[in-house]
Amino acid sequence: MARRLLVCFLAALMAWAAPARKPRAAAKPAGPSSDVRALLRKMTLHQRIAQLVMIPFHGETPHPRSRQAREFVQLVRDTGVGGLILLNRVSNGTVQNAEPHAVAAFLNRMQRLAKIPLIAGADFERGASMRVSGTVRHPHLMAFGAVNDLKFTRALGAATARESRALGIHWIFAPSADVNNNPDNPIINIRSFGEDPEAVSSHVRAFIEGAHENPGSPVLVSAKHFPGHGDTNVDTHLGMATIAGGRDRLDRVELAPFRAAIAARADSVMTSHVTVPALDPDPVPATISPRILGRVLREELGFRGLIITDAMDMQALTRQFPGGEAAVRAIEAGADLLLMPPRPAAAVDAVAAAVKSGRLSAKRIDESAIRVLAAKARVGLFRRKLVDTDQLSDVLDDPDEVTFAEQVAARALTLLRNEGSVVPLRDAPRACLFTLAESRHSQLGRTLIDELKARVPALRSTWLDASMPEAGLMRMAAESATCSAVAVAAFVAPSANGGDGTLRGAYHPFVQALLAGRAPVIFIAMGNPYLLRIVPNAAALMATFSTVPPAELAVARALAGEIAIQGRTPVSIPGVAALGAGLASVIR
Repeated sequence: MARRLLVCFLAALMAWAAPARKPRAAAKPAGPSSDVRALLRKMTLHQRIAQLVMIPFHGETPHPRSRQAREFVQLVRDTGVGGLILLNRVSNGTVQNAEPHAVAAFLNRMQRLAKIPLIAGADFERGASMRVSGTVRHPHLMAFGAVNDLKFTRALGAATARESRALGIHWIFAPSADVNNNPDNPIINIRSFGEDPEAVSSHVRAFIEGAHENPGSPVLVSAKHFPGHGDTNVDTHLGMATIAGGRDRLDRVELAPFRAAIAARADSVMTSHVTVPALDPDPVPATISPRILGRVLREELGFRGLIITDAMDMQALTRQFPGGEAAVRAIEAGADLLLMPPRPAAAVDAVAAAVKSGRLSAKRIDESAIRVLAAKARVGLFRRKLVDTDQLSDVLDDPDEVTFAEQVAARALTLLRNEGSVVPLRDAPRACLFTLAESRHSQLGRTLIDELKARVPALRSTWLDASMPEAGLMRMAAESATCSAVAVAAFVAPSANGGDGTLRGAYHPFVQALLAGRAPVIFIAMGNPYLLRIVPNAAALMATFSTVPPAELAVARALAGEIAIQGRTPVSIPGVAALGAGLASVIR
């Protein structure tokens, strides 16, 4: 008898220890606590609706008597909005990041005004550096796709969570779960891990796992832009985009990374302002589609977390519906939180009016309000809502993280053509370098010039911007005939309202003139890899999949022969390279 019991015990132990044969199902979020339900009962309808609104801030503290400061007081203290989202300020066409201590100080001021703690979010897709200066400049997600080592992606998620909580940001609007399989996509592009749904799914899962690895300092993550924004050629900041294809293709491609995100316990899913005829025959954006949010995301995919809209001031939405109507429709569709409605107080009033008229039920408002309050409790806001500004320097811009970012950028660097083994530069002192920046105010390309000049002092380098006249550019192209080789680093990255993702100004004829010259051309796509389509006859083709300074350092080191190139493209580039292509270069 004792022997039989021992055998049964050992069998049970082995079964318990054996690896699971099936993927672990996504766990349902913990139900709201009694404290959260008690708080909800004390709130008026207007207060509950206001918790469903998130407004923008830029990280600076306006003067208390300024109009901007009065607006924040009204929205945070009087209206009682639920949260804030950190945005860049744009000046003279140049994106300006916020200063870390200014972000923390502003959030502390707003938290003191708020009757219910505010939840703060940011699009930290490549770490806090996407919005905040003085932080580690991690490469874009497509560079992580080119590295294709999940431990690096997991480490990015963990680093992003640490930076976020140090700044007072609780909600990371990342990772992008979009499958970028459209070379003409101007807004997702290198913000995606790539075009292979299985690979994108793996990286999405790894990012979420990394962000969640420190339960003592929790953050929320958000997979975006549901049900997918990769196969589009329109920037939804400017107009409506459509995801074509049948339901089978959507299940296989667009929806696969979101299934992975849900299985990895993503806290939230962000919607997109795209129409998807295969999911909803009505020509309305997914953000306001009950079929897409309710039937597909909630019922079919089984998502029980927060649904947050993409920015509601984007023209894909505002051109069809006034702000108040869009807000009501988003709540009707199943969204829990309205991100940046154009007139926040008016959006709250419109939703309240819809409840009073019977169009929306009070129960529907409570469902979302309790999800928002429970999320605030989950990140500890009811225990501590202020930022400890003394510890910012201990977390941000960690030298080890800088080394990590440089390692990722170096491993992501991909060589797709190398005729005559022109890379690395064989006669470097007689070579020429042109960097093509998009704006005269940009700093892009400066690091590349400085780093390559430090290695090759005699190198002829020229920094250009897109406003330069064509005649001047053509003179430079003619003068390049004496160069042993010409390296062209073209910086193009996706940005809201940022254009079509191609070369600006007179850059295109300038590049064609270089290609027609005697010197072999090394064309380096610094950011958008699909630029390589315009230079089919270049001697060498390289891609960094990112525009950050570590990518510039990697290019300088590779051209100088210090490091070997080993990346593989995570996207196919029509007429240039298949998915997974990549050549190896040598070290001198």
